[in-house]
Amino acid sequence: MKEIRSQVKKTLDFLLPKIDSKPSVGIIFGTGLGKLADRIDKEVEIPYELIPHFPISTVEHHAGKLIFGKLGGKNVVAMQGRFHYYEGYSMKQITFPIRVMKALGCDTLVISNAAGGMNPMFRAGDVMVIDDHINLMGDNPLIGVNDNQLGPRFPDMSEPYDQELIEKAENIALRNGIKLHKGVFVAIAGPNLETRAEYRFLRAIGADVVGMSTVPENLVAVHSSMRVVALTAVTDVCFPDALKPIDLPEIVKFAGIAEKKLIVIVEGLMG
Repeated sequence: MKEIRSQVKKTLDFLLPKIDSKPSVGIIFGTGLGKLADRIDKEVEIPYELIPHFPISTVEHHAGKLIFGKLGGKNVVAMQGRFHYYEGYSMKQITFPIRVMKALGCDTLVISNAAGGMNPMFRAGDVMVIDDHINLMGDNPLIGVNDNQLGPRFPDMSEPYDQELIEKAENIALRNGIKLHKGVFVAIAGPNLETRAEYRFLRAIGADVVGMSTVPENLVAVHSSMRVVALTAVTDVCFPDALKPIDLPEIVKFAGIAEKKLIVIVEGLMG
């Protein structure tokens, strides 16, 4: 963990001369949701491959840029494209940008993702604010010797997603006529989709949507004493008795439908 502090310092030494404003909010844009970044009044964009210790996003529809600028009047730093465990990166690599965001001055993290809906009330194109999560990824970015300067050995997870920000998101959605679900996100390692039996199991243990991200970033943000709000674009429905093969163009299509709603909510959260 002390090595992480050294890596963060090297990354800051690279980034700080390139920016004039200090960000207070970090944002992660996920699969099919990169257009949210177009709403940022950009100060500077930096490709991941130029940033010391940053992995490189290998997933289609992930641009792979760190963006500094203003959104809704707030100074933000945004990841246009994230990293996943299934890409072969370690949990510490996946979550390294969150450590950097914290060191830059961010006290809030906004996460967006795409996920499969298992709740029978959900439809493709819907959006959900995450109230809680289940970690079935088989790993944790906090494993190892703890650095108390980064956070506590045993972070409390009684409120992994900030209830005040969740309520704010719900009110923004209500004012704008957006149907916003609230539920539980379950994270699996991927990259394969689930079997029918696995969908039944995940639904039985209390999950509403399933995806391959978000939980590692949340764990490190909570460890770093950041407030977190996370929003899911439901890009397909995963009902075991009516399961269809994955159709990536359809997923991207429904991510685009959800994205319009997410733009309104995320911009509202910046107010």
